Amino acid sequence: MLARHVISTLVGLSSAAVVVAAGLACGKKPEAAHESNGSSMLAEVTGQYRVVASEHGFTPGSLALPKGGPGSKVAVTFLRTTDKTCATEVVFPDLGVKKDLPLDTPVSVDVPTDAARTLAFQCGMAMYKGALVVK
Repeated sequence: MLARHVISTLVGLSSAAVVVAAGLACGKKPEAAHESNGSSMLAEVTGQYRVVASEHGFTPGSLALPKGGPGSKVAVTFLRTTDKTCATEVVFPDLGVKKDLPLDTPVSVDVPTDAARTLAFQCGMAMYKGALVVK
């Protein structure tokens, strides 16, 4: 009954709410789902895009990327900061990309930005999810 209520509540909510719900499903504390080294929504640091994989899932849960010309790509760096997570790999189902995330090792994924679209990414178990929004 509670699970049905949680699912119905998530309809129409942001990806951050989905991250919180995924954390709850894994037994994680929801208050930490928005934490990320000082910024919950901005991950652009010195021209690089970064997503952290922690015990709370992927942070930020959504990241905007600039749309480029034909064949353009942007490197997004994923960094796993703990062993206490199921996010030991990142998977982009629409791109057919799957990369392991070794502990404390930056892993770069080249993401096509030649068309406006939303690219979903997730952990290998699909418990934690996020999105890259090309605008």
